[in-house]
Formats: sequence, structure tokens, C-alpha cells
Amino acid sequence: MTRVRFAPSPTGSLHVGNALSAVANRRFGDWMLLRIDDTDPARNLPGGEAGVLDDLRWLGVEWDEGPVRQSERAGRHLEAARAAGLPQRFEGVMLWRDDETPTFHLASVVDDADFGITHVIRGSDHRPNEELHAALHRALGTTPPHVIHHGLVVGADGKKLSKRAEGATVASLRDAGYPAEAVRAYLEELDLPRHDVHLDLERIRSLSVDVLSQLSDEELAARIDVPLEAVALARGAHDLNEARALVRSVLAAASRGSRSGRVP
Repeated sequence: MTRVRFAPSPTGSLHVGNALSAVANRRFGDWMLLRIDDTDPARNLPGGEAGVLDDLRWLGVEWDEGPVRQSERAGRHLEAARAAGLPQRFEGVMLWRDDETPTFHLASVVDDADFGITHVIRGSDHRPNEELHAALHRALGTTPPHVIHHGLVVGADGKKLSKRAEGATVASLRDAGYPAEAVRAYLEELDLPRHDVHLDLERIRSLSVDVLSQLSDEELAARIDVPLEAVALARGAHDLNEARALVRSVLAAASRGSRSGRVP
């Protein structure tokens, strides 16, 4: 059985690149752990975990176990390190802080071993950790998982895509009116890119048109919250927001005409 894990930090809505990792893990793995990597309190945001869970559910990404929070397993991480006789610094990297809270490196390796993770699928920005984590596994007496790195989703300039950029987070795509099926289809199309890929909002928009065209009148009316008898007005829209606006503008004009005695 292929056992994978998706391990986001609780920093709010998922970056589209993290969402790519989530979808890739779910497609590849027979069993998936959802792990919340919250070992760095300075990065954790109030409501950040809830934002991650909302995004995954919206995308239709299910997990078999979790969410498991690394902060709640700190005792286990230190126990494993001390049982193996590891020093606080391993190959120049701090494994736990002076207050005895584990760092990401120790927590990640112990958790991967404890949960029997066979494959780690993640963005290429984590590639520098691969050798260190493999060495930690050997020091702990555990077997390193097979690691697969995929390219990152970047901006038009080829640089890291800021969460503030248009379409850079799952929440922003949802707010823009793209249906979940279109975003999920886009991420599945990317698969496991060997190199970095530019975020293609036009492709998402095209997939959105396809999804909307395949929805029944009842489903489309429910999604945009308009009367069923008026849903035909939304056909041809590029996204849910546009569909909703088209219907409501016509209904509003009809209402104004009715009040003034004119037939629109």
C-alpha cells in the first residue's frame, strides 16, 4: 500500500502550489494522512488550520487520517530522538529548541516513520531537506520514504507566487467564482510537473466554462442562488460570479420596469 501525507502549515488559505501537492498526494496514495505542521508558532495564524481544511473540502480532497497536529506530538518526537541518542544539533541543524519544542526536521521525520509513510510528494522548494531527513531516518533506525519533488506554481515573471497575487490561493479562486471542479481539474492537469509552471488563470477560466455548461439547471440555480426559471440567463457565463450577476441584472431591470409600468 502506498501511504502518503499532505502536511501544510496552518497559515490560512492554501497557496495554489500547496493545493497541487494535496491533489497529487491524493491521486498517488492509497492512504493519505493530513498532518498540520505547526512547529513554528511564529508562522501559525489564528484560523489558519480551519482555512486549510475548508480549502481541501472545497476541492474534494479527502484524507484517511487526521488532522494530526505536530505540536501535540512533541513528547513523542523528543522521546524518539533521545532513544536514538541524537544530540540537539544534528549535522549542524537544530532538532529541538532550548524549551524542548521540536523543530520541523525532527518532527517531520519521526511522524513519517510513525505513520508508515512510504512516499513523500512535495514541491521542489523542499529538495534541500531530502538528504538531512534521510540521514535522520538512518540515525533513528527507520527507513526513509521515497521522495518525489514536483515543480512549483510561479508567477508570470517566473518568480515565487505571492499569496497576494491574483489567483494565488484557493480562497481567491473560490471568491473569483471559479467552481471547485474547474480548479481541481486544472491541478490534475498539471499532475507532477518536472519544472516550475506559470499559474494559468485563462486555463482555469476555460475549464470553468466547461464545468458550468455541464451543470443541470437545478444545480446551476442552486450554486448562484437564483430562481430556477431564470437560470437560462446565466448560460454562457465564464464563472459563477458572472452567472449570478447576469441573472440578477436582468431580474433587477425587469423589476424596475414592472414598477414603472413598462415592459422590459
